[in-house]
Amino acid sequence: MFALWFFSPATALLLAGVLYQILGSRRDRRLYTELGRWVTVDRGCDLFLFELGAGRPTVVFESGIGATHLNWRYVQEAIAKFAGTVSYDRSGLGWSSRCRSARTPANIACELHRMLEGAAIRPPFVLVGHSFGGQVMRRYALLYPEEVAGVVLIDPMRCEQWPPLNPAAQSQLDLGKRLIRYTQPFIFCGLARLLVRLLFDRPGNLSDRLARAVGSNPRHVLTRVKAEVRKMPREVWPAVAAHWSRPSFYSGLRSHFDALPDTVTEMHAADPILDIPVTVLTPASSAPLTAHQLDGIGDHVGQVIATRSSHWIHLDEPELVIEAIHTMVAAAVSETVVG
Repeated sequence: MFALWFFSPATALLLAGVLYQILGSRRDRRLYTELGRWVTVDRGCDLFLFELGAGRPTVVFESGIGATHLNWRYVQEAIAKFAGTVSYDRSGLGWSSRCRSARTPANIACELHRMLEGAAIRPPFVLVGHSFGGQVMRRYALLYPEEVAGVVLIDPMRCEQWPPLNPAAQSQLDLGKRLIRYTQPFIFCGLARLLVRLLFDRPGNLSDRLARAVGSNPRHVLTRVKAEVRKMPREVWPAVAAHWSRPSFYSGLRSHFDALPDTVTEMHAADPILDIPVTVLTPASSAPLTAHQLDGIGDHVGQVIATRSSHWIHLDEPELVIEAIHTMVAAAVSETVVG
């Protein structure tokens, strides 16, 4: 009798949580996707993109490993005043479909190429990539050089810092995977959605208490993520929360982590980009790239130090990123006119 008494309320609570998750997901999709569109790049794979502005070359944004098109909103709105722009969600993240292939730069670059073709967005492109996204844009420029007018890399991921080149960093990857695994049971029952909503709706004391409750290593991750999200325009916070409330976000992030060693192997052996201008923005918090490292990226590479930035330069010093992109777009326009 006691077991029956306990089971019924628990079951009702669980079902209520599942219903809360389902209805919330439908509401989020209706509210936060009306300004973009989906493009089919493969059977069962639709990518969500967000366009602003007009003119050529088109500036194409690629986000960091767990970020979506929302990460670019402030910079994209500024660039759209003088150029066409497109940001998007990689497969497995944001509003895009689940992953259908390993999340390596080559696979992602091919999907991006098919998305741009399917969306009738024509080259030339100025490619802008942050962190992991910088490696994707390097690969795109190597695969489709005739489409690329210039590349801007914002603190691109350094292969030598990750496995297998740096086995000591395996613990960081393992931590990320464990955090995702611990989160899985809470997603489908709506608890993760509730916690994420509270985190964004009351980002002060409550989020600090949540961070303290999860332990030292996860606390460090949550603190960093919370700090960076607060630098984004406040109007995109609800959409970011919606992304973090989706089960597909966590499985997609896990797929990116799983493929990271293959990404490192692929890009460590990548050829340099030839005859295409590349600007690398490096934060003052990191050591500048050496001449040897820059030569490995391309034969026309310039480095700019972001003196007031950490890893997310486009959030810390967006004006510096905007200036670098504007310079690249102006050079491409000038070359087209002269040509």
